[in-house]
Amino acid sequence: MFDWAKEVERRGAGEILFTSIDNDGTKSGFANEALAKLTALVNIPIIASGGAGTVQHFVDTFVKGKSDAALAASVFHFGEILIPKLKQELKNNMIQVRL
Repeated sequence: MFDWAKEVERRGAGEILFTSIDNDGTKSGFANEALAKLTALVNIPIIASGGAGTVQHFVDTFVKGKSDAALAASVFHFGEILIPKLKQELKNNMIQVRL
C-alpha cells in the first residue's frame, strides 16, 4: 500500500483519500498509526476516512495521524456529532478549521 502511495504521488495525484477498511463503520477511531506513516512518506495531502465515532477521534487523527483532512458520514447524519461542536473542539486544539 505504501509503495503504491508513492507511485500515485509520482503520477501526479493531488491528494490521497485513505480509508481503513478495518476501522470503517466501527466508530473506534481512525487508523492513525498507518496515517502517520503515510503522511511521512508522501508530500501530498492525506484525508483520513473510516472509524470516526467521537469528536476526540477527529482531534487524534490530526494530532497523532498527522492527517491533513478527515471525513465521516453517519456520525453527522444521525446527529451523534454536531458540526459546530466539532469545529469548536478542533479550534480549541489549535487545528485549522474552515468556516
